[in-house]
Amino acid sequence: MASNETHHVLDRPTFDKPVKVLIVVAPYYKDIADQLVAGAEAEIEACGGWHETIEVPGALEVPSAIGMAERLSNFDAYVALGCVIRGETTHYETVCNDSSRALTLLGLQGLCIGNGILTVETFEQARVRAEAAGQNKGGGAAAAALHLLALARKWGGSRKGVGFVPFGEDIQIAGSSKGPDIA
Repeated sequence: MASNETHHVLDRPTFDKPVKVLIVVAPYYKDIADQLVAGAEAEIEACGGWHETIEVPGALEVPSAIGMAERLSNFDAYVALGCVIRGETTHYETVCNDSSRALTLLGLQGLCIGNGILTVETFEQARVRAEAAGQNKGGGAAAAALHLLALARKWGGSRKGVGFVPFGEDIQIAGSSKGPDIA
């Protein structure tokens, strides 16, 4: 399907409780990243949501930052933004595949993530896709995260516990009524 063909877009979800979204962006191509962020922010604000934006060095760090935020903070959804443009080496495939795979794995663990990391051949392709007044892939990624959040809330809300959880008083060891005694 050509990028200029029309496609179906779901109606914007509505929320009866506040929505807190973390936008994680890799600003390697700053002009592209700024457009992606503008689109994501506008979409989140259009449904009454609150957002925070953080920057990471590159696309490979986006999933790690989202995983850390899920463990250490209290966001409802996440928007992953960045741009990877094919170069002369296989680094492009590594970055595209590994960042996408990591975001998918986080999503399968229950995180509501919209993936707006562009993977393109040229800067011009990225520019066209990123423009908030054009294809608005940043807004599309935010919309995806918000739709997943609406489903999560419909089916019972959020669950924490992605990745390693350090031992604490709220952990119960099988067969005991309280945590183990630590000497």
